[in-house]
Amino acid sequence: MGGGIGSRFWPFSREDRPKQFLDFFGIGRSLLQMTVDRFARLVPMENIYVVTNHRYAALVREQLPLLRDDQILLEPVRRNTAPCIAYASYRIKALNPDANIVVAPSDHLIFREDEFVREIQKALDFVRRSPSLVTLAIKPSRPETSYGYIQTSDRREGEFIKVKTFTEKPNLELAKVFQESGEFFWNSGLFVWNVNVVLAAIRQFLPALSARFDLGADMFNTPDEAAFIAEQFAYCPNISIDYGVMEKADNVYMLCVDFGWADLGTWGSVFDIAPHDESGNALLKTRALLYEASDNIVALEDRERLVVVQGLKNYIIAESGNVLLICRKEEEARIKQFMADAQIQFGDEFK
Repeated sequence: MGGGIGSRFWPFSREDRPKQFLDFFGIGRSLLQMTVDRFARLVPMENIYVVTNHRYAALVREQLPLLRDDQILLEPVRRNTAPCIAYASYRIKALNPDANIVVAPSDHLIFREDEFVREIQKALDFVRRSPSLVTLAIKPSRPETSYGYIQTSDRREGEFIKVKTFTEKPNLELAKVFQESGEFFWNSGLFVWNVNVVLAAIRQFLPALSARFDLGADMFNTPDEAAFIAEQFAYCPNISIDYGVMEKADNVYMLCVDFGWADLGTWGSVFDIAPHDESGNALLKTRALLYEASDNIVALEDRERLVVVQGLKNYIIAESGNVLLICRKEEEARIKQFMADAQIQFGDEFK
């Protein structure tokens, strides 16, 4: 899944080049490219599909030249993850009526890829024999409000645990309760299931969505697919797979994993995994001099520019294009509002 705009990473992530297409750590590969590299260890390249907004078609082709055009599924409008997953599932079912599928966001980092491959293979083996919706779960290291949470139950099938409740993005007080209880895990956003099982769940819990795609089920993987999607997609409900299906389904299982997972959803998440200097500052591909400054994250797009910081603690300092952002780390949830205000006051050049 690679169609979002990553507004919480503004000003680096912009509407014309969102975060999944960026190389945050100067390694020569974008987040999207790293995701595809990872899955190429598991499945043939011809079995990898990227669902993205139509305006990013050229970027995907530029970064993933080994993909055929028919492996890039273009959404005419953004409608969150449920329509995205439904679109890909209908296409895959037209190619393989009993396919097993891994769904992955394009903005995650995995630090232990050998372990990742083993756990994904384990989940694929499970859904081959069990009509279940599997989510990969991470033990929480902090009370995080930007992730969904999964509560475990006493029912198990080997390493796979039946999910008792599925809660999307709690407030801070509830997130603290979840972490302290020991019963709740982060939902990684990595899902594994059989195509028929997930489509049955979508038909049950999101009939308004499935009805749109069922109107032209015979058009998928044909020359008429693009026109059908362009006509129907705008009428799909704007809803996540988490809210729409996972919170309601009674066949959700979790596999607890520990392969060094990081969801690069916020500047804070990048700060957590980036190298730090002796004062706790994280400098991303940036030349900087810092004085009496600690626990900041500093990122400049222009690698030739020098930034000098004095007296700041716990700040995000990020410059890209025509925007310089200086924001307290604990206030980063307001960045989306900053971006919206900039557009309202000064124009769309600040998208």
